[in-house]
Amino acid sequence: MHTISSPHTPPRPDGWWKRHWKWAVPALAALALSLLAGFVALIISMVFGMIKSSDAYKLAVQRAQASPAATAALGTPIQEGWFTMGNIEVNGPMGEANLQIPVSGPKGEGDLFVEARKSAGTWTFQTLVVQVDAGGQRIDLLEEEPRPEH
Repeated sequence: MHTISSPHTPPRPDGWWKRHWKWAVPALAALALSLLAGFVALIISMVFGMIKSSDAYKLAVQRAQASPAATAALGTPIQEGWFTMGNIEVNGPMGEANLQIPVSGPKGEGDLFVEARKSAGTWTFQTLVVQVDAGGQRIDLLEEEPRPEH
């Protein structure tokens, strides 16, 4: 049997992909790049968050904020920046920290350099220096007597 098509039968429409591929491909590529960028940002923020939540980091920043020489050079309040470099390794009551923490105040900016060891649950600083960007002044926080905490 031979089928005769009517001259009034509309042509079969093209599929969705064939009609929309010119904008769908770039949209899918942009979505993939956005998801990748979001994943990378999440990992980076988790790493920085873990470093900033460590005791060595917190103690070092507190010492810089309490330093008369650092506050004289940078102003008050001294605030830490976002992109801390270095590493912290803690294994129970032992650990090691090597950090470069960007710090700033109303008068200027600088970096807080930290080398610390944790033994028997207590952090001890080997290096705790604020280097001011303008002029390159280095303030050794270990030579200062810490202010009593309230």
